Amino acid sequence: MGIRYYAYAFDRPMTQQALADPRSFIAGDPLADAWGFEPGAQIASPSFEQSVPKRDMLYLDKAWSMLQRLTGPGSGDGDVRPAYRMFEGHVTDREGGWEPWVRALPPDEVPAIARDLAGIDDAEARARLRESGRFGGEPDAEADYAMHYLDAARAFVSALATEGRGMAYLIG
Repeated sequence: MGIRYYAYAFDRPMTQQALADPRSFIAGDPLADAWGFEPGAQIASPSFEQSVPKRDMLYLDKAWSMLQRLTGPGSGDGDVRPAYRMFEGHVTDREGGWEPWVRALPPDEVPAIARDLAGIDDAEARARLRESGRFGGEPDAEADYAMHYLDAARAFVSALATEGRGMAYLIG
């Protein structure tokens, strides 16, 4: 199935709980939420329509790693963009699978992330994404795929910033 990215919003009064236990804000079956099928279903026909309101959940599929590279350390300079905080992390390999990366970002960090994502030039991002060759496919198609999810990330964190909410995310 692959490693995917899921983020769930939380309200400001829940910040301390989210920081102490970010996993408690992630659904037990986030793929079910993202793909629109019954959680835990063994046989299902997904609607491929997110069942959780977009205000409350962000699904980045496998594009998270492309967005991580887009916002992460540049070519040798070591600088990361503020938006990297929402994509940072890697799973821990375990025998027979992996342990997911889970983090909470408090509401006070979200506005800087939203401003940073909004400030990424689309043409520059597309060019960098084409170069990354993440999946070994056709570069324009891969860039289109990642740009779709970059736009979704922008919309999600912009709404969080406006509403004063934080987020907990899982890569796994």
